[in-house]
Amino acid sequence: MEKTKAYQCLGVTDPLPDLIQRTNKYLLDLRLAKWITQKQYEQLSIKPNEVELAHLYYLPKAHKPGTPLRPIISGLKHPTIKISKFLDDLLRALFDQMASNSTVTSGFELIQKLQEWSTVNMRQDTIFCTIDVTDLYTMVPQAEGVLSLKKMLDQLKLKEIGKLKIETIIRLSRFVMTNNYFSYNGQFYHQVRGGAMGSPLTLTISNCYMYFFERQIVNEIRNSNGLYFQYIDDIFITINWPVRHLLKQIERWNKFDENINLSANIGSAVNFLYLNMENKDGQLFTTVYQKPSYESYYLPFNSIHPLHMKKNIPFAMLLRAIRYCSTFETYLNEREKLRMALLLNKYPNKIIDEQFNNVLSKFGINEPLTSINYNRSRQKIIDSPKKEKLLVNYEKTIFVHFTYCSSMKTFPIRFHTLWDKYFDKSPINEIIPILGTRNVDNLQRRLIQTKSKS
Repeated sequence: MEKTKAYQCLGVTDPLPDLIQRTNKYLLDLRLAKWITQKQYEQLSIKPNEVELAHLYYLPKAHKPGTPLRPIISGLKHPTIKISKFLDDLLRALFDQMASNSTVTSGFELIQKLQEWSTVNMRQDTIFCTIDVTDLYTMVPQAEGVLSLKKMLDQLKLKEIGKLKIETIIRLSRFVMTNNYFSYNGQFYHQVRGGAMGSPLTLTISNCYMYFFERQIVNEIRNSNGLYFQYIDDIFITINWPVRHLLKQIERWNKFDENINLSANIGSAVNFLYLNMENKDGQLFTTVYQKPSYESYYLPFNSIHPLHMKKNIPFAMLLRAIRYCSTFETYLNEREKLRMALLLNKYPNKIIDEQFNNVLSKFGINEPLTSINYNRSRQKIIDSPKKEKLLVNYEKTIFVHFTYCSSMKTFPIRFHTLWDKYFDKSPINEIIPILGTRNVDNLQRRLIQTKSKS
């Protein structure tokens, strides 16, 4: 907290009552001025008995030297959380659209980009570089962060989003960013720099700020036929520059903005997004990377969760192994480690084998993977088009949630049978029911203190 100077101590004076009053008054003023609709006002306004102040806790970064702490401000019931989520729902997709050519969302996406680039550009002296942006969320100045949001909307030439004028979005964003309060260790604090890590809008604003900061860097790398991608506060670069020249460039980039500090790792092998990449004599080799803090713990098979959730784990993990492992030997090694981990978590061999086979059959591969067919089969999986998400028509959909337990295994089937029986010829049958499960409270949930006690 001292390091970033992002938090101002307010002592023992609770800011919550005043914050509730100011939030509702601000929304009412916008409503009376017709900046927001009555429906939006009702959606965003808050009731005193439904909110509580955020509280600060720390998560250790066990994979980093010295085990630094990451501050998390848990504000699920914070007075501004409704506004934050509302704005983020409007803006996140727009940022993704604007930054799509310089960001990645997964190690698999990076592999696809790397494969294409390496066939033409990789040489024996090609280097990889990963860069970490130090304390991004608490280093982005609040005013400049909101301005970067405005710059994005101007660049996209938008005048309104979701029936909201751009000026209204900026005003609400500024209110969210400047009104982050939380309690910690009996004291109350106001965040005067950056945004709360637990607030949805913080990620989008930080991403916007980084996007405009890195424009010159991206152009420099790509003009030299290099590859540049960002994932939140981590950056990946591969380029055919001498190491000394890249270090000099990073030193220069660190002078672009006093709020952004870049810490680099350069070599012929690096790790990024659980992906290990290595340049071996001009050839790209990849495999799964596991952090030093990794433990082979997955959702136990004997836990009270729906079976489809458990089956999805071996399926997804093996699919990742095939996508990430560029050689048959590394794939075999990863597959056996995965099998051992699943067995330790009580998964039956039958389920493991069934899901491993399902991965292959899903992509039309009808033979076991061998050293002869591995590269061809793997490339087929990598090149398979990504399944588009089905859009949900919320006006014709009803969501039904129930607490899952062993006695409720057949509830979804029985529910749909009864629905079809009683509503088959009714107009309500145009509504599609979607069932979702809630997990029962476990010991960990019961022991976790969710609200700070003063």
